[in-house]
Amino acid sequence: MQDTLAHLKKGEHAIIKDVSSNLIPLKLLEMGCLPGNSVELVQVAPFADPMYLNINGSHLAIRKETAIHILIEKVAHE
Repeated sequence: MQDTLAHLKKGEHAIIKDVSSNLIPLKLLEMGCLPGNSVELVQVAPFADPMYLNINGSHLAIRKETAIHILIEKVAHE
C-alpha cells in the first residue's frame, strides 16, 4: 500500500510523488500540490477533516477524500 497525504500525522513531512489530476481540483494544482513539492501536516481539524498543510510555504486546507488521491513519500525532518 502506498502512502497518501491522508496517512500523514501532525508534524510529519513528505514529498509529493503523484497526483491523480482528474480527481484533484485544479485550484490545488495551481497552489503547488504537484509532484516533487514538500508537504508538512500542520494541523487536523476536529473529526480529522479537513487537513491543514504547508506545501512549499503555501498553507492549504484539504479534505481527506481529496488527500487520499495524492501519493507521497515520507521523509525525516532535519
